Amino acid sequence: MAAAYDPNNIFGKILRGEIPAHKIYEDDVALAFMDIMPRTEGHTLVIPKEGARTLVDVSPATLAELIKRVQHVAKGLQAAFQCDGLTLHQFNESAGGQVIYHLHFHLLPRWDGVSLRPPGTMGDNDKLAEQAEKIKAALTPFVG
Repeated sequence: MAAAYDPNNIFGKILRGEIPAHKIYEDDVALAFMDIMPRTEGHTLVIPKEGARTLVDVSPATLAELIKRVQHVAKGLQAAFQCDGLTLHQFNESAGGQVIYHLHFHLLPRWDGVSLRPPGTMGDNDKLAEQAEKIKAALTPFVG
């Protein structure tokens, strides 16, 4: 049996404004913000505002709208960083690699010949803020 969603996870706190984040995009469905432990330049997270622990817990209607926001932010990342590709990660439960139990998608800009950084290293706050502004400037208006 799957564990219940805990609204006091760190992403729930970010959604409520209790913890700051370098926000890139926000609407009534989703929030996109910089990962504080970036594995690449521009590493971004996209989360639903609906409290859902994993991919299988989120409502189908929210998931359908959420993936549109993931794509929208991905286009902004490509424009902002002129990357050669993107990696999309989504983990479910600890056995699947999930660490924060609020559904989230990782968008990682990628360049040929450049490996991902190892996980667990905090990013420079000023650099994250600069990257967030760069991505926001590259985003076109969202059309759902």
